[in-house]
Amino acid sequence: MKKTITIYMLLIFSMTVSAQKKYKRADDLFSKMWYVQAAEEYETVIGKGDNSMEILQKAGDAYYFNTDMKNAHKWYDKLVSEYPEEVDPEYLFRYAHSLEGIGEYKLAKKWMRVFSKKTKVSDPRAVKYAQEEVTIEDILDIEPQFALRNLSINTEYSDFGPMYYKDSLVYASAIDSSYYHERKYGWNEQPFLNLYLGELNTLENDVIESENFSEDINTKYHEATVSFSLDSNKIYFTRNNFNGNLGRDNEGINHLKLYSAVLKKDKKGNEVWTDIKELPFNSEDYSVGHPAVSPDGKQLYFVSDMAGSIGATDIFVVDILEDDKYSNPKNVGNQINTYGREMFPYITEERLYFASDGHLGLGGLDVFESNYSDTKYFETPVNLGAPLNSKLDDFGFIIREDKNTGFVCSNRKSGKGDDDIYSFERIPVEKCTQNVYGYVSNTKTGERITNVKVSLFSSQGEQIEEAITDVNGDYNFVTPIDCSEKYKVVAQKQGYSPNDKEFKTLNQPGKTEVPLGLDTVSELIVEENGLLKIKIGIIYFDLDKSFIRNDAAIELNKIVLLMNQYPNMVIKIESHTDSRSPDEYNRALSDRRAKSTMKYIVSQGISTNRIESAIGYGETQLINNCGNDVPCSEANHQLNRRSEFIITRM
Repeated sequence: MKKTITIYMLLIFSMTVSAQKKYKRADDLFSKMWYVQAAEEYETVIGKGDNSMEILQKAGDAYYFNTDMKNAHKWYDKLVSEYPEEVDPEYLFRYAHSLEGIGEYKLAKKWMRVFSKKTKVSDPRAVKYAQEEVTIEDILDIEPQFALRNLSINTEYSDFGPMYYKDSLVYASAIDSSYYHERKYGWNEQPFLNLYLGELNTLENDVIESENFSEDINTKYHEATVSFSLDSNKIYFTRNNFNGNLGRDNEGINHLKLYSAVLKKDKKGNEVWTDIKELPFNSEDYSVGHPAVSPDGKQLYFVSDMAGSIGATDIFVVDILEDDKYSNPKNVGNQINTYGREMFPYITEERLYFASDGHLGLGGLDVFESNYSDTKYFETPVNLGAPLNSKLDDFGFIIREDKNTGFVCSNRKSGKGDDDIYSFERIPVEKCTQNVYGYVSNTKTGERITNVKVSLFSSQGEQIEEAITDVNGDYNFVTPIDCSEKYKVVAQKQGYSPNDKEFKTLNQPGKTEVPLGLDTVSELIVEENGLLKIKIGIIYFDLDKSFIRNDAAIELNKIVLLMNQYPNMVIKIESHTDSRSPDEYNRALSDRRAKSTMKYIVSQGISTNRIESAIGYGETQLINNCGNDVPCSEANHQLNRRSEFIITRM
């Protein structure tokens, strides 16, 4: 929307006027945002041999802010070529956008990454423009879901900013048809903007029989972008800082302001908009515009460059209170707002729609949608793709989600004039989803691990689902997740160091497998048959004795050290014998040995309440077939003579 966006919030983009006299006329024109004339003046200076970095920047900007990307690219390309090291990163950003504007997406991707590399610490846009998650190719590959139609009311001038009003559509246009003459502003030699009311032809999703919206609201300067209260009896609209005369700040900039008016009947019974007043958070020093009333009528979203802005223009929100009062403006946050421009908000029951050039897009402003919860937590914005978005500016999106129809604005070359309004039908597409499954195994042994808690998280850190591995170490998440998106799986189990793995789902419906490996927190800890055990050397006792020998103490000290390392660890001690003595004798001997083992560990400073039990089981839990009267080798009998240290809690 070359001329329009700058009028309606790019008035915010004031540029510092050069002190150099040779640029004074061009800079004066630029500061008034008369970009057509300013560009001509800058090119005249360049034609006289001045190829300084400053003049190339200014020439590119004069076209960039007028969305003439072909000529903007011409001068930015020369700037980047002649001053590759000195050029400010912001001009790399604009250069990349100008490349998108002429369809050079491959080169644009390259320069976006250069911009990202140079600003990765200082500019939040760097993360998006690095394209490590979503790339330009991903956006180009979005399945088309909009069928667009150019409206019959569009003119050769700027037509934009549609908003539903009862059974009609209110919009802004730069053609003054009510007086049959044109009042032109210097910016792009188009008439000033006024509000118009068009009858909706819902059958064809078109607008017919347009007329002046309100002689009370329209002035000889700009009025545009409106929103209405739930009962349609109150309007919020954007206007130049105007109260009989244009107001300007100390730098000579005429900012935008939000106004309200109420619908009443005059003495003749005619409905008129009256009680026109500024909203209290307007200022002479910054711009406020593009209103959007929330579906419940309790909040007003708008765009501004006021203090607290993250970037050039941000989306803010206020609560609509009683007695025509409002809360203090609140920035909606960096999930939505970037260092670039966020503009033209429109909010429904479940989604916020807005235009941005700070999020990765196809060129200029693109339309994005963001789901939100009751707490107004906005999710990562999603580019709505072509054909809704193009390589130029696309903005002013409104929709009736119950009907999947709406309107959007664009200055794409296929339109009738400058900015055009398009109706659209949103074609529901089957959402591409994936299910995640996998297994958890011991990284050293490869053995599958049971009873592992596995959690699935979004790229924003929200937990989506939790699962437990089965007897085979397998897990499955039943919640479908989006295709071609980044997620993370986290595996946790007592006695193991937690592990996580980031992954990206496939780009087609189906399943994504994510295996995970876990290590125990110590090499002394192993898992056997679902039990965590401390594995040390064999504890030897003298024949028919239960006292702790020196060689046994060396091994038991390993347990003491481990329990000191993990102060919440609780164990139980089990002692076993072979079958070569009477059963009761073996049980009693093993029980004495278990309690002697516990006594030694306690003597080394471990609290008794950290040893859950110490029990001897004699020959009742043989681990092979070497029972009574069964001939076995000494080695097989030795396997049954063992002490086990089972971890019950850590």
